[in-house]
Amino acid sequence: MTVLEVLTASTDYFKKRNVENARLNAEHLLAQVLGRKRIELYLEFDRAVTETELAPLRDLVRRRGEGEPLQHLLGTVEFCGHVFLCDKRAMVPRPETEELVQLVIDACAFQPTERANFGDSKVAAPKDGSGAANLNILDVGAGSGVIALSLASKLPQAHVQGVDISSDAVALARENASRLGLAERVTFAQGDLLEPFPERFDVIVANLPYIAMHERPQLSREVLHDPEISLFGGEQGDEVIQKLIGQAPERLAPGGLLALEVGLGQSDRLLEALSQKKYKDMEAKNDYSGRPRFVLARYG
Repeated sequence: MTVLEVLTASTDYFKKRNVENARLNAEHLLAQVLGRKRIELYLEFDRAVTETELAPLRDLVRRRGEGEPLQHLLGTVEFCGHVFLCDKRAMVPRPETEELVQLVIDACAFQPTERANFGDSKVAAPKDGSGAANLNILDVGAGSGVIALSLASKLPQAHVQGVDISSDAVALARENASRLGLAERVTFAQGDLLEPFPERFDVIVANLPYIAMHERPQLSREVLHDPEISLFGGEQGDEVIQKLIGQAPERLAPGGLLALEVGLGQSDRLLEALSQKKYKDMEAKNDYSGRPRFVLARYG
C-alpha cells in the first residue's frame, strides 16, 4: 500500500467509528510511525508503506478507533507553543486552557503597585514579561504541568510552583519541566489544593475538575480516558472549585489574583461565592467560542 492508500483506508475506518477529524488523525498516526512530520506525508503519497511499518500503525489505528485519545497515542501534546509529554497520568490539556494562561499573563504584566485592573484593555503590557518580576504564582491542580510551565516560560522573572493531588500527575509534570529545561525554576508538590503551602501568592491559577457526576454519560470516549480525579468535581461539579475559593484568601497576597477555568453554567454561582468571601474585581470571561469559561477575582 502507498502512503495515500493507507491514509484513505485509515480515514474511512475512523469515520465508521465516529472519530472526529478522521483524516487529521490518520495523518498524525502515520507520520508518527514513519518518523515524519505530518506535512511531509504530502510529498510522499506514492511511497510504499512496508509491512514492518504497517504492523504498529494497525495497532494505533485500532486503539484510536476504540476512543483512546490521539495525544496518548502520540505521547505528546502541543500547548502554548511548546510540546509536552501527555499520557494517562493526567488530563489531556484542552485548547481553552491556553486562553486561561494568556489571561494570567496579561494580569501579571505589571508589578502590584503599577498593575491596572485585569479587565482594563487600554493599558499596554511590557511584551518581555518584566512586569511579573518577583511575583509568586501557584498552579493548583497542575496535572501535566502545562499551565505552570507555560507561565514560567512566558514570565521568566516570576516564581512559579504547581501542586496536584495525584502523585502520577506530579511525576509527569516534573518530567515535562525537565524536558523544557525548567526543572530548576518550577517545582511541583503533591497535595490537596493549598495545604502544602504556608506562603502567600500573587497569583493562584487553577483548572480544577468541574464536571458533575451525573454528566458522565454525556462525555466522549476520549474524555473518559482522562483520570476521573481530574474530571469530576462532585455532584454539582464545582465543589472542588468552591473549596479553593474558601481557602485562597489565606494564601493570596494583598490584591492577589485568583484565576479559574470553570464549567459551563457555573460562573454565576461561583461569582456569588466569591462575593460572599469578600473578593473584589470579580469578572467572568468568555472563551473564544463565546461561552463563559473563566472567572477572575482579586482579594484584599
